[in-house]
Amino acid sequence: MLEELVKLDTELFIHLNSLGTSAWDGFWMFYTTKFNWIPFYIILAYLMYKRLNTKMFVLTLLVIALLITFTDQVTNLFKKVIVLRLRPCHNPEIEGLYRLVKSSCGGKYGYFSGHASNSMAIAVFTSLMLKSKYKYLPYLLIIWAMVMGYSRIYIGVHYPLDVLSGMFFGGFSGFLFYKLDMYLQSRFQLK
Repeated sequence: MLEELVKLDTELFIHLNSLGTSAWDGFWMFYTTKFNWIPFYIILAYLMYKRLNTKMFVLTLLVIALLITFTDQVTNLFKKVIVLRLRPCHNPEIEGLYRLVKSSCGGKYGYFSGHASNSMAIAVFTSLMLKSKYKYLPYLLIIWAMVMGYSRIYIGVHYPLDVLSGMFFGGFSGFLFYKLDMYLQSRFQLK
C-alpha cells in the first residue's frame, strides 16, 4: 500500500511539474523565495499591531517566532531522522523525467516541505488572529500558502505528498500556537 502511494505521488509530481514552462519559471522562483515575502510579513505584522496593544503585540511576535521555530525543527526531524525520503532532484529513478527549475535543490531529503508547513502555519495563525477585523483575509492567506506549496512542486524540489503533509502539519501548528497566544494574552492582560 505504501509503495503504491509513493508511486502515485511520484507520477503526480512528474505530471504537475511537467506543466511548467520556461516563461513562468521566473515567477515561480520569485514566489518560492522566502526573502521576497518580507514586505508581506511586515504588512501582516502591522495589521496585528493595529489589533493589539504594544505589550500583546510583542507577546504575539514571540509566539510567532516559536511557531516558525517549531514547524522548522519538526520538519527537519521528519526529513533527516524519521522518514528520509529523497527529494525528487536526488532520486536517480526519476532523473530526466521532470524539470528542475532551481540550480540547486536543497538538502537530500524532502518529506515534508518546510515552505509548505511554515507558510500554512503563518496563514492559519494570522487568519485566526485577524478574521474578525478582515473578513476575506483568511481566504487570501490560505490561497497564498497553497500556492507556496505548489511552487515547490513546480520548481522540482518536493513531491505533492511532501507539500500536503507540510500544509496539514503547518495548519495544525498554526491553530495550536494561536490557542497558545490567546491563552498567554488572557494571562498577561489580567496583570
